[in-house]
Amino acid sequence: MTDNPAIQIDNLVVRYGHFTAVDGLNLSVQPGELFGFLGPNGAGKSTSIRVLIGVCHPSQGTVHVAGFSIPSQLSRVKPLFGYVPDSENHIEEFTGRENLDLFAKLYGVDKFAVNAALKRLELEEAADLPVRTYSKGMRRKLLIAREILHRPRILYLDEPTANLDAHSTVVVRRLLRDLAADGVTVFLTTHDMEEVEEICDRVAIIAKGKLVDCDTPSNFVLRHAERKVEVQFERDSELHREILDLEIPAERERLAEVIRTERCSRLHTQEFHFEEVFVKLTGQVYA
Repeated sequence: MTDNPAIQIDNLVVRYGHFTAVDGLNLSVQPGELFGFLGPNGAGKSTSIRVLIGVCHPSQGTVHVAGFSIPSQLSRVKPLFGYVPDSENHIEEFTGRENLDLFAKLYGVDKFAVNAALKRLELEEAADLPVRTYSKGMRRKLLIAREILHRPRILYLDEPTANLDAHSTVVVRRLLRDLAADGVTVFLTTHDMEEVEEICDRVAIIAKGKLVDCDTPSNFVLRHAERKVEVQFERDSELHREILDLEIPAERERLAEVIRTERCSRLHTQEFHFEEVFVKLTGQVYA
């Protein structure tokens, strides 16, 4: 890898006629980063990725991938990335292995890469079965296996764990973490907020084509969490429950009073999850 960001987007604008799908987007993603790209439906995520893979051209702004300009140097970039879309295009009558063999020849890699990809996605037992017999989850894993055959420097994924059961989800998330640890830049979209919190190093939130915010999942929660405390206490043989906002002086005083005068049975902070951050930030934009 070079010292350049893996992905550098400056003032990207994409228009379709009078409609602006992406509106002045700025992003910088580093080599080996596991980066989440989130937003409501229609926010501009898919259009942005289409620009990154060279399918859609910018109306304005500049885009560089691995130091190369998109789209003018796309031929230099294509061998460096893999793209896992939200739809599939397997050859149904071929086996899983035959599908991968075909792409291995196109990528110029050997059968060992095919065997390694099948193993990493736990598809070895089904490798010699026709893809038409595969479940949705197996098809999804085969698509991911195909896109890591040539050991890409950048991997784009659209909803990587959609249709996967709990075990397969763990397998895919572990693979993505391993790839990032090996220096691969992983750029993914997802609606699974648990996935964001578990595996992403940083997250960008986009709405109405504009970047709303970008930070680590934990920093998002720290910055946006509401400082609320739930307190339960017993009075006259009845259980009472209050939720108090520590940002409000009167409620802080009320908490101190309850602790001082009542028989408290429970006292804890209210949990605040990344999903709530996402809803809060995108709701502000769409309001």
